[in-house]
This record gives sequence, structure tokens and C-alpha cells, in this order.
Amino acid sequence: MDIRLGNGFDVHAFGPGDHVVLCGVRIPHSQGLVGHSDADVGMHTVTDAIYGALARGDIGQHFPPSDPQWKGAASEIFLLHAARLARSMGYDISNIDCTLVCEFPKIGPHAAGMRAELARLLDLDADRVSVKATTSERLGFTGRGEGIACLATAALVKP
Repeated sequence: MDIRLGNGFDVHAFGPGDHVVLCGVRIPHSQGLVGHSDADVGMHTVTDAIYGALARGDIGQHFPPSDPQWKGAASEIFLLHAARLARSMGYDISNIDCTLVCEFPKIGPHAAGMRAELARLLDLDADRVSVKATTSERLGFTGRGEGIACLATAALVKP
């Protein structure tokens, strides 16, 4: 059996807007996240974790921000590409663990929806997808409320 682990990390700054999209879930908020695509920091991080496990670069290599076709793109496009690539290489996604780092918005009320959306997109049981959050104890850019950071791990298995 071939088991691979990959990790992902991403950050997005807050900017103008009235909501954020995290792990595919739209959350009303006094600000939005700034990015070339829809700035879904959670989904970007999970995508990079899958690419990392496959040793296939990162999201920017597959979907360059210099390419205008990805401006405002839904991040599920990137996640589905990574999942299809994993399966085309003979891997099943065993599980995903995603940690959002922010002072706000509060993630807890939305975590189940985020898990469900990632599980749906990845064709996994929800008990194989973890979405959780922590603060940075008011330290650093996340602690000052300037943006959101995210870390994720993906485990892939080839029988």
C-alpha cells in the first residue's frame, strides 16, 4: 500500500465585502477576503494539501493567478481538479484535516456545513473531513483581524 501525506498553507487578507467564502460556505461578514479567485482560503489550502501529497506542485502552478480566466473563479474548480488528478494517479483520498486561523468570523456555527461541502465535492463520507478553527490569541496579522490563515493535511492511499 502506498500512503502519502500532503500539507497546505494559505492566507488571504480582509478587504471590501459583505461576506467570506470558507470551504465552500458563504458566511455573512463585515468584510470580504481579497484574492485572484473567490479567495476561499480553506478550499485553497485543502487543494494544495492534495497537490502536495501527489508531489504535483501547488495551486498557482495549475491555475496561475496571472491568467485572467481564473479571476473570480470558484475555488471548487481547483479542488475538483486536484481530486481528479489524485484519482487518475490511482489514489483515494483517505481523509482531510483543515484548520482555519482567525479571530472572526466565528467558524464553529459553520463548521458542519463546511465539512459537508468538502465531503460532497471530494465524494467522501463527512467523517473523513475535519474542519476546525483556532485563534492566534490576538497575535500576528490574524490576531489583529487583518485576514485569515489556514493549514490542511490530506492523506492519500493507493491500494
